[in-house]
Amino acid sequence: MKVVWRLAEASVRDVYETVRERRPVAYTTVMTMLNTLETKGYLKKTLHGRAYRYRPAVPEQRVVREMVREFVGRVFDGASGSLLAHLVKGSVLSQKEREELRRLIGEDR
Repeated sequence: MKVVWRLAEASVRDVYETVRERRPVAYTTVMTMLNTLETKGYLKKTLHGRAYRYRPAVPEQRVVREMVREFVGRVFDGASGSLLAHLVKGSVLSQKEREELRRLIGEDR
């Protein structure tokens, strides 16, 4: 999804070449993943010549929000504070990220 969001529209070959720059992947794996995402409603495809072109059907922020909500529900029993505590205590956040978190919390007051 990240590749398609970034490119706005992409063929299987486009996604394959982009992903392959970072790690080895089979062309058929990319094709299967794009077809699965299209079946689930995350992508739309149109036929251009002999190849399909895929474009996002759902905005990135909406998908991220839904995935985070699902993750927090499954792993932290719905307690967002537990996730934040884990991130802060586990030193996963950089100093800059901690300052941004403080700023966001301050805006909520």
